[in-house]
Amino acid sequence: MTRTDSPPAWDERTQLATFLDYVRDTARAKCEGVSPDDARRAPLPGSPLMTIAGLVNHLSWVEYFWFEVVFLGGEDEGPWTDEDPDREMRIAVDVPLADVLAQYAARTTRYRELVASHDLDTPAKRSHRDGRYPDLRWIVLHLIEETARHNGHLDMIREIVDGTTGV
Repeated sequence: MTRTDSPPAWDERTQLATFLDYVRDTARAKCEGVSPDDARRAPLPGSPLMTIAGLVNHLSWVEYFWFEVVFLGGEDEGPWTDEDPDREMRIAVDVPLADVLAQYAARTTRYRELVASHDLDTPAKRSHRDGRYPDLRWIVLHLIEETARHNGHLDMIREIVDGTTGV
């Protein structure tokens, strides 16, 4: 996998899309070669949901939520419930990591096209919890931040479960 954070052009859309793809690719790279057992391990005693599979599934569903539900205004069909708001992380340990990664790849392909086909100033159909309607630019920036933050978690978990560093 070739990752780059250097955009082919310096306009805002290309820069944002390049960074979002870079952090997505980094998350996928952190999963290369991990064993099925290690993908399901939660090595931090205080964080039982913090698994490699759970983190990637979370990233996939977070993109779904922000693009499909908030931006496009679709119905929320995510796996979470009021009783289990982190269910997407919990259920990932029952799914092969390859399937979690395939779903993430399919979603990111769709959302890459969505970002390319809408003006960055386009407001979301649904409001943020503060009542304001974020524009597509904010959503992309938020997803860069969210994915980068969880890449740090993936770094730590991967090093703990099998000693791999430097991805």
